[in-house]
Amino acid sequence: MRQFLLNIGLSSAWAALMGSFDATTLAVGFGVGYVVLWATQPALGPSAYVTGVKRAVVFVVLYLAELVWSSVQVAIDVCRPQLRMRPGVVGIPLRARTDAEITVLANLISLTPGTLSLDLSPDRRRLYVHAMDLEDGPDALRDNLRETLEARVLTLLRGAPPSSASESKRSPTDPSP
Repeated sequence: MRQFLLNIGLSSAWAALMGSFDATTLAVGFGVGYVVLWATQPALGPSAYVTGVKRAVVFVVLYLAELVWSSVQVAIDVCRPQLRMRPGVVGIPLRARTDAEITVLANLISLTPGTLSLDLSPDRRRLYVHAMDLEDGPDALRDNLRETLEARVLTLLRGAPPSSASESKRSPTDPSP
């Protein structure tokens, strides 16, 4: 929190030096302040704020790239003369446990074209997702959502990637639709 407040102070100082307190100057100042905080880490020690902002920026860039790619795929599928879609519902075993983790994951899945979060199992261990096209099969979608989107969300919110060794993908007694 202290680093964030320091970044706001650096942003304000930047705006004062530039003689303008408009949104653009403050945003540039915020970016310059972040670079200053990043550059001073060797002297001041590592900062959770700097690494958290870095994780958030990487997450946003990767999600936007996936969003664009999904949009292109959906547009191609819709523009085909004959629809070859194989829609279906897939249960995704979750490593996410908190309300925030599950909510962010479900909303990001719903925002991605071609997928929609439907329901959460009563034990909160499985998220049901409708997919527009299961051409590669339900396991491909399940693995893609778990290993890319869920892993990135957990890395962003927890600060470390989820451990896959302690958390199995599916138990043999847990059937998946």
